[in-house]
Parts: sequence; structure tokens; C-alpha cells
Amino acid sequence: MIKRYQEAFMAYLAEQTSAKEPKSLYAPTHYILQLGGKRIRPVLTLLAADAVKGDFSEALPAALAVEIFHNFSLVHDDIMDEAPLRRGKPTVHEKWDVNTGILSGDVMLVNAYQCLDVYPAKLFSELTPLFSRTAQKVCEGQQFDMDFPKQDVVTREAYLHMIKYKTAVLLGCALQMGAMVGGLSQEDSQPFYDFGIQLGIAFQLQDDYLDAFGDPETFGKQVGGDIIENKKTLLYLLALENGTEEEKTALTTLFASQPANPKDKIEKVKAIFIATQADKKIQNLIEDYTALALEAVNNFSISPEKKAIFTTFSQQLMERKL
Repeated sequence: MIKRYQEAFMAYLAEQTSAKEPKSLYAPTHYILQLGGKRIRPVLTLLAADAVKGDFSEALPAALAVEIFHNFSLVHDDIMDEAPLRRGKPTVHEKWDVNTGILSGDVMLVNAYQCLDVYPAKLFSELTPLFSRTAQKVCEGQQFDMDFPKQDVVTREAYLHMIKYKTAVLLGCALQMGAMVGGLSQEDSQPFYDFGIQLGIAFQLQDDYLDAFGDPETFGKQVGGDIIENKKTLLYLLALENGTEEEKTALTTLFASQPANPKDKIEKVKAIFIATQADKKIQNLIEDYTALALEAVNNFSISPEKKAIFTTFSQQLMERKL
């Protein structure tokens, strides 16, 4: 079923992203949108609409709005992070230049809103405030993330708030928009948003865990990347919360270093994560947030059979089978 949504979305994406002028503006937007990825966010939009209405076709424009916005944020994030690669390919600002990346990202944000123009006035007036609130929170989450390296102390609560805004709210928005296009009111579609928030936090925490302890063959990214970049993920924060003074000093010293060969650093940091049980504590939190997501499914105004699809989706997503 998920493959069906992915295929339908990709066909719609190809149909809606025809060549435009000036090519120097639109070629980068086409490039980033074709780079791949699992299209989790648009799939969630279509899944929600299908579960409510038994048909997802009307939700394709909303799904495209979510995916264009997500990729707009990636273009600008890559510029801020000075990232050379995205999904194994040159980032937009590397393939073209920074100014092109900024402007192409800007037009993608406009295009995301234009996708919603096809909906009737009442539905449009309900979708756009949700979309705007989400867009604002994503930007705030990115700023929180950028501020963390400058702060001496980052709390667990601050980190969870950051990933809620930077990652989870867009999943919640994708689901709620799909449910609303399917015919539910804002109030009745709220559990879909709640499900997306909890699942999004669980997914990001698992990403943090896999970055340190994942299998390089299945993770899809360099294991230890966050450690190399000295990112204060929740693993780092939990280790500081629970470590001895000696362990905390060792960890902060390692995170202040940038060795040419980071292999030894990665192993030492991982050993501290294990010694302080940060690895187990984050796994417990992942389970807690996944359980909260599944609780939200119980409040969906759909049949038990349809609810089971969301449970299966959650399990597959967390097992990285999607």
C-alpha cells in the first residue's frame, strides 16, 4: 500500500514540475525534488486522506505542498551547514552557488503554498493557517539547533523541543492536512497531528541512536557523523546527566576536539554513552514516544482496520523498513 502512495505521488510530482523559465531558477528546484528519499511526509498525507475517505487523489496537492516545503528547508539548511552532499549528490549551493540556492529555496516556499490554491475556499482557509504555523515552527526549530553549539548548557527538554519543531511538526501537519482533505474537521483531525508529533520525535531520537550505534550497511549514513561534528544530541545530553565527573570531563574534552582521523574519538565517545547507560535511556524514550503515537491512533475517527494500517506503518518506519 505504501508503494502505491509513493508511485502515485511521484507521478503527480512529475506532472506538476514541468520546465519553467528562467531555467537558472527552476532547474535547482527540479534537481532537489528528484534526488530521491522515501517521501515519508507526502505518503503520510495520502495515507491519512485514504484512511478517512477511502480515496487519496484529492490529497495529492497537499502532499506536494508538504514535500516542496520539506525540500525548501533542506536547500536552506544545507547552505547554513555548508553541507557538500545531500543523499549522496552535490547540494544545490554546491552544484550552482549560494545565491541560486537561496533564491531557488525562496521560490519553492512560494510554490508550496500555491499547491493549496486548488482547494475550495473553506478548506483552503483551514489548511493554510496550519501550514503557516508549521512553517514558522520548523524555522524556529532550525534556529534552536543552530544556537545549541554556542550554549554551554543544553537541557534534555530544550533538545526535545527543538526536534519537535524542526522535525516532528511537519509530520503532524502532513497527517492532519490529509485527514482534513479527507473530510474531517480541524478538531476531529487533531489526533492525526498528535500521532505525527510523537512518531516524529521517536523517529528523530532513533536517528540519533543509529548515528552512533547503527549498522553502516542499513543506516544509510556515516555512523558516528554526529560525534565527528560534535553535535549535542540526546545521547550526549543523557551521558552528561548520568555520568561521573570523570566521564563528563572526558566527554566534553572529546567534543571539543576535531582529530584528522576520528575513529578513536568515535569509539571513546560510544564507550562513554554505554558506560553512562545513555544508549539504554534513549532506547527507552524511543519506546515511550512510539507508544504515545500508537495511543493517538486510538482516537482516530476511522475503522479499526484502518487504524491497524497506522500501527503497521509506525512499526515499519521505526524498523527502517520503509
